Order: sequence, then structure tokens, then C-alpha cells
Amino acid sequence: MNEVHDHIQTVILTEKATLLSEKLNKYVFRVNPAANKLQIKRAIEATFKKKVLDVNTANFSGKKKRERRADYGRRPHWKKAVVTLKPGEKLDFV
Repeated sequence: MNEVHDHIQTVILTEKATLLSEKLNKYVFRVNPAANKLQIKRAIEATFKKKVLDVNTANFSGKKKRERRADYGRRPHWKKAVVTLKPGEKLDFV
């Protein structure tokens, strides 16, 4: 997990994430749960060639889901990163 592209999994494009990007220049990503803030910052800067000011992360536990029989399964745990870019820089995903 030392490659830059291993840390960022996908971009989260929800209503709240869109408002954050428009008003506060913050972008939301789903990242590898083992990645730390410094690795996420370097991955964003290397991938998009933008300057990152701040990275906030949040861990989410996977929900319990019922299987076919009486036993239960679990969705995977995941991590979200909210990345603040330098003023004047934007990312276009659409």
C-alpha cells in the first residue's frame, strides 16, 4: 500500500459533498481505511496536481445485514476524507 493510487478509492458526490465543494472548497473522498492523513494529502496532490491545506477523516463501521438464513453478514468498514484545497483551486468531476 505504498502506491499513491492505492489510498484514494472513489469520490463521494452527494448533496452535502456538492455544497461543501461549492461553498467551502472542500471535497469528499472514500479512502483506504489504513491510510493516514499525510498519505491522503500526498495522494490528492500527486493525482490532481492541486495544493491541499487540510485533511479531515472519519471512520465508519460496516452495518450488519441479514443473510439468506438466520445468520448475519456485515458490510465492510470504510473511511471518509474531507480534503480542503488552497483558495482558488477547484476539482471538476462531472
